[in-house]
Amino acid sequence: MPTITTDPKVLAGKFNQAFNAHDEKTLSSLIAPNATFTAPGDIRLEGKEAVVAYTYGWLKAFPDAKINVKHEIVSGPWVVQEFIFEGTHTAPLTGPMGTIQATNRKVAGRSVSITRYENDLGVETRLYFDMVQLLSQLGVMPVPAKN
Repeated sequence: MPTITTDPKVLAGKFNQAFNAHDEKTLSSLIAPNATFTAPGDIRLEGKEAVVAYTYGWLKAFPDAKINVKHEIVSGPWVVQEFIFEGTHTAPLTGPMGTIQATNRKVAGRSVSITRYENDLGVETRLYFDMVQLLSQLGVMPVPAKN
């Protein structure tokens, strides 16, 4: 039976600190082996390794990446966070539409994550952010064809 021994707010805070420190070992220690993760671009991942790889892909592409939580709601095992993701795109970022080579542009955008914790580990995360805003800030948003 799933249990929570640590307040999910504390666990989410540890994850955010590890993200901002780009600490892959700590990030990995906070994710369940059977974790699931969804994100814009029809990203659907299963397993700790896949989730950590996705997260670390962003940290490598944005080596100064930080998240700054603006609002947080905790309900039972769930934590909902609205945060600002900021960083400079200095390395390739691989995603559902292929690889975006470094643009050296700064990005800043609102995101929301919804995470469920069991046995003190993140087991389910849903990440939401504005893909159009991100691609526009990177300067790679396709321009509609003119008729």
